Amino acid sequence: MTAVDARPATAAGALPETGTVLRFPTAFRWGTATAAYQIEGGAAEGGRTPSIWDTFSRTPGKVRNGDTGDIAADHLHRMPDDVRLMKELGVTDYRFSVSWPRVQPTGRGPAVERGLDFYRRLVDELLGAGIRPVATLYHWDLPQELEDAGGWPERDTAHRFAEYAGLVAGALGDRVTTWTTLNEPWCAAFLGYGNGVHAPGRTSDLAALRAAHHLNLAHGAGARVLRDRLPETAEISLTLNLHALRPLTDTAADRDAVRRIDAVANRIFLDPVFHGRLPEDLVADTAAVTDWSFVKDGDLEVTSTPIDSLGINYYSPSVVSAGTSESPSPWAGAEQHVAFTPAEGPRTAMDWPVDANGLYELLTRLRDELPSVPVLVTENGAAYEDYADPEGEVHDPERVAYLDGHLTAVHRAIADGVDVRGYFLWSLLDNFEWAYGYSKRFGIVHVDFASQRRTVKDSARWYAGVIGRGGLERS
Repeated sequence: MTAVDARPATAAGALPETGTVLRFPTAFRWGTATAAYQIEGGAAEGGRTPSIWDTFSRTPGKVRNGDTGDIAADHLHRMPDDVRLMKELGVTDYRFSVSWPRVQPTGRGPAVERGLDFYRRLVDELLGAGIRPVATLYHWDLPQELEDAGGWPERDTAHRFAEYAGLVAGALGDRVTTWTTLNEPWCAAFLGYGNGVHAPGRTSDLAALRAAHHLNLAHGAGARVLRDRLPETAEISLTLNLHALRPLTDTAADRDAVRRIDAVANRIFLDPVFHGRLPEDLVADTAAVTDWSFVKDGDLEVTSTPIDSLGINYYSPSVVSAGTSESPSPWAGAEQHVAFTPAEGPRTAMDWPVDANGLYELLTRLRDELPSVPVLVTENGAAYEDYADPEGEVHDPERVAYLDGHLTAVHRAIADGVDVRGYFLWSLLDNFEWAYGYSKRFGIVHVDFASQRRTVKDSARWYAGVIGRGGLERS
């Protein structure tokens, strides 16, 4: 049995409806989100083999304090209790990711049924709790054997992903109705292969650009397999961490710096996926790195396979100016032309600025550029220095303020005509925060990693109240 704070998660959120409530659409999807490597643990159980994050986290100096995801939040063994927590919160949807090396350990061949069985049980628990399962197929845990064969810079990895997508769809497609192919391919390509701060830790502009294209190709090929294997009613999506960009000044040089970053951060995915083309300025900007000959005939037709919705992840904006970035840089082709200035205002424990207007700006951009594509905010949240007080309470007023501000921005965007279908708070649990190890806490449920005790934070109770009343209370 896992140790769980027994107080109802809804207790402090069940406030009387006084004053004005900023109401969301009746069918609005209220969710929370996690990722397999960040919470599951059980790194060597059930036939699972190492992912690139297992290898990276064991490489000295790559992850703070030498932390790994070997145990993480032990969700593999405590999943029913974690689903019960979600039910108490009243969430309608849960966005989880499937561990590729747990399901297909070498990245090739048949699935391991023991791996699939965990996700079958998870889906059954969610449905039994009245929660819609939202499956993400790739949240950065590439099987190490595929990395050893070249990883995402190699074309074959996209084909391996499509095969894996078919295996998972075959196991869960009768019960999971919402599917996301990839989570944040920008991070996988440019942090993993560009500046090396994420797994697998390579530092090559060319490898990053090749990886970005093959991730787009994997998305399109995977979407085609899902469309073939799933019921017609299934929703197929992609999640991008689009960058909200602002020029430091209104000079032509700073505006051009924004254009360069927009090309390599946003349009490198938006254009192939929704328009079947590469951004011409991106190709020109990166001409010294590559001639893009790795893009083969027919690729862009595959990358632009129609999907049903777009997920966006947002945490903070970026202020860009003409200048030079540190090397190695994730900004392939732009390093010698751009610099970043910290935005003003309050900051989270990640040292990220708090600015909900950036989320509104991204949502309205999508309304204008992709008016027929429904949007889900698939990640939004903040890390703060949370701790349990002597009474065992975890008070996190800064997180509550952050969430309130960003949900207000979502409400404003809906009022201004953006087709936002749902909001997934990142994250349900404190977890392994990639290169930061366990030093940063994004969860609305506190995890004592030594005992694995869960404690519902004030922000979870606040979120439960928002869900219960269908909106944000205003006096």
